[in-house]
Amino acid sequence: MQDIGDILDNRVLWVAVGACLMAQALKLVIELLKNRKLNINVLVTTGGMPSAHSALVTALATGVGQTLGWASPEFAVAMVFAIIVMYDAAGVRQAAGKQARILNQMIDELFHEHPEFDGDRLKELLGHTPVQVIVGSALGITISWLAKSTGVLVVSP
Repeated sequence: MQDIGDILDNRVLWVAVGACLMAQALKLVIELLKNRKLNINVLVTTGGMPSAHSALVTALATGVGQTLGWASPEFAVAMVFAIIVMYDAAGVRQAAGKQARILNQMIDELFHEHPEFDGDRLKELLGHTPVQVIVGSALGITISWLAKSTGVLVVSP
């Protein structure tokens, strides 16, 4: 039972989750400003500005560095993990989204005269542009530094 208490007391974890939630909330605001309508689906979808994945992993890595030290093995693991996640978001998942867009166009054109074809469309917004990843990363780092400066994230001796 103490393990659950330790997880709930893990401030680095909660700051990282908070950064992720902040990024998702910003997606809602950006969607509202951009399209002049409230689309709450953006709160639970991947892709878009800013990258919540990037905010999460950079806040995590920054928090680990702040609490355990920038030369710690734990920071190295968190940093490598962050790099892999951000590379995947801007690379592999972005490419998969482009492929889905092309396949959806092909299906639309091929089955234009056959309305009885009722295939599900592929999800096109999967990944992020490099700018979305950079903004998400900056958000995660900023939130972690703010948490430290306000005393939310206490640095261990």
